[in-house]
Amino acid sequence: MAATEPAAGLPTTTPASGPPAGNGDTPAGLGLALAVYLLWGALPLYLKMISHIPPMEVVAHRVLWSLPIAAAALLLRGRMGEIWGLIRQPRKVGMALATASLITVNWLVYVYAIGSGHTVEAALGYYINPLISVVIAFVVLKEELRPAQVVAIGLAVIAVAILAWDAGGLPWISLTLATTWGFYALFRKTLPLGPNQGFFLEVLILAVPALGYVLYLEFGGEGHFIAQAGLNDPWLLAFAGVATAVPLMIYANAAKLLRLSTIGIMQYIAPSFVFLIAVFIFKEPFGSTKLIAFCFIWAALVVYSVSMYRGRRG
Repeated sequence: MAATEPAAGLPTTTPASGPPAGNGDTPAGLGLALAVYLLWGALPLYLKMISHIPPMEVVAHRVLWSLPIAAAALLLRGRMGEIWGLIRQPRKVGMALATASLITVNWLVYVYAIGSGHTVEAALGYYINPLISVVIAFVVLKEELRPAQVVAIGLAVIAVAILAWDAGGLPWISLTLATTWGFYALFRKTLPLGPNQGFFLEVLILAVPALGYVLYLEFGGEGHFIAQAGLNDPWLLAFAGVATAVPLMIYANAAKLLRLSTIGIMQYIAPSFVFLIAVFIFKEPFGSTKLIAFCFIWAALVVYSVSMYRGRRG
């Protein structure tokens, strides 16, 4: 997502901070969450407009134009001082470098998927992301799996097997998106930073190679911001910062006002919109085999969500 995230990219089920007072949802939180998931869901429409630009160049501009927005948000809140303190700590910078690398791969694959006509696979990646995160927690953190989670994961495995059989290979786009975002969320939790500070540190680290790459393209006559810019290319590339940073900051505030279970259920809004855009606007092929596979995915998500909701209520 872009989730983002989401992606990018798209968000995980882990909120930026604890639930609101009284362990309930607020109207403001629901409104913000709905807005951000709709923005993430509509992101493929924007990415399709720049699909003629190579994914690496798009991601480089996504980084560069996100940096001033993220910096402005921190300056307005008086939180920039926390960044300068962290920059002097090599271990924490190394942790941020790891998360920045993961989110870069996630963004690259997502931009490639939309531009190359694999939006359905991108939607699948973010549908299975919560289940991949459960597997990662089981393998890495040794968390115990509940019976309903085992059933959900089993249904998702069947779906992936069907798609692999149909395509003659694993759906690597879906698996890469889900896995990179799952590990990004895991490592991101280890950074002692709020979501805005962490995002700024990540794009700050990525800004140097991103700027170098953009300058290389422009001086080589291959860049789409100046050298080979079409009528709309410059402002579309600059808009990448808004499309990346603004939803992430909205999400950070929404998560503070909602319960974890509510965030977990609402997160499926974004991939559902991505799926609908892929099938009905982009007209990507969606035959009976893919329909069967997605039915298994949707069943897995129902089992997972019901289990999570009941667990939170208990």
